[in-house]
Amino acid sequence: MKNSKFYLPEHRAIQDKFGTGALADKQEELIVHDVFTNAEIEFISTRDMFFLSTLNSRGEPTVSYKGGPVGFIKVIDNELIFSNYDGNGMFLSVGNLVKNGKVGLLFIDFETPRRLRVQGVALIDEQPDLQIFPEAEFLIRIKPTDIWVNCPRYIHTYKKVSQSPYTPGRNSTPRLAQWKRLDSVYECLLPIDKKAVENSGQITLDQYNLMISKNEG
Repeated sequence: MKNSKFYLPEHRAIQDKFGTGALADKQEELIVHDVFTNAEIEFISTRDMFFLSTLNSRGEPTVSYKGGPVGFIKVIDNELIFSNYDGNGMFLSVGNLVKNGKVGLLFIDFETPRRLRVQGVALIDEQPDLQIFPEAEFLIRIKPTDIWVNCPRYIHTYKKVSQSPYTPGRNSTPRLAQWKRLDSVYECLLPIDKKAVENSGQITLDQYNLMISKNEG
């Protein structure tokens, strides 16, 4: 496939070295596309987590785990949309999008198993429809450029045991992240979090580590 839009010279060099160029071209022809199929939309709608990769303005990558209730990520008019929830305030992934909107996403079903990869261009939407995306701080909207299903043969089989107690929608009021109770970070918290800490009490790093070891963090 001489006019591939998917493979770059660095990919071709490795393909040539190992003699997989024809196989790589056939896969691009058969499985790589830029419009979500109904089956892929259904698969995404049943996920409660995925991995997001982004690049900062220096070209350095980061990968982030994104979790939420089933349905927190949606495909609407061939646009992939997910909620950003309260986090640690670092905004590494989201900050990267300000300068470089190119992203990669990996969706995995560890029980079947199955995986779907998506590459695209992301934008930040600071006016979320809270009827559709409850408790979202803002939304990330992604226009796909490449979508494809990966072979699942190396995916180890895992079974979901329980949902995180911090998952939005599980409680009438959001649950405070336990690390925000650390006495060493209290002064840096936002007023709303300081008030919550005043109600639950500060803890030391040793106490926090003990909570983590007991799966109470």
